[in-house]
Amino acid sequence: MKHLTCYLDFISPYAYLAFELLPEVLMGLSYTVRYRPVLFAGMLKHHGQLGPAEIAPKRDWTYRQVLWLAHSRGIPLQLPASHPFNPLALLRLAVACSPEGDPGAPNRFVCETIFRHVWRGGAAADDAGRLDSLVQQLAIMPHAIARDAQGPVHSEAVKAQLKKNTVEAIAQGVFGVPAFVVGDKLFWGLDSLPMLREYLHGAPWFDGPDWNAVTNVGAGVQR
Repeated sequence: MKHLTCYLDFISPYAYLAFELLPEVLMGLSYTVRYRPVLFAGMLKHHGQLGPAEIAPKRDWTYRQVLWLAHSRGIPLQLPASHPFNPLALLRLAVACSPEGDPGAPNRFVCETIFRHVWRGGAAADDAGRLDSLVQQLAIMPHAIARDAQGPVHSEAVKAQLKKNTVEAIAQGVFGVPAFVVGDKLFWGLDSLPMLREYLHGAPWFDGPDWNAVTNVGAGVQR
């Protein structure tokens, strides 16, 4: 059985689409999945990059592409009222709903609820009233951290766990979301899902020379 860690940030439409498609991609395989919310902006800062929605022409293309991808795959998706938005409250809420024995790893129900809060309906993802309703909706997932007197969004323990998740992901070579880590293999992006399935299915290519060949390619020029 393979053990898969899925790193995600609810701000990413590609992470949402990959999350919705993952059960189909993994159908018939023996696996376990841990979902780990991370701060995508923290990864961008670490690597000195801008997000796709921070580059004006790329922003327009990104939205058109994800709408087409959702349409072509039959996945409901409506752009939120504003994007990018600050996802910290949503990420912290997900972390707060993690089980006692696996902090920082909310279950699929929690992640699905928050992803659909953002990417279905076209409302503002960070609206305070909607956030309060979401907290109440997920109150059926009680946890010691979630019961912190400061509340799930402001709990220092939750903030620390989200930071830990992000640092852990970066240490494993994760640079964006969605990202899937299986052992020492990293798969990034929505379009990596077929590749991920082939690896989990035991395709011999991943033990061949091509996987490691990229480490021998030098950088011809640097800016």
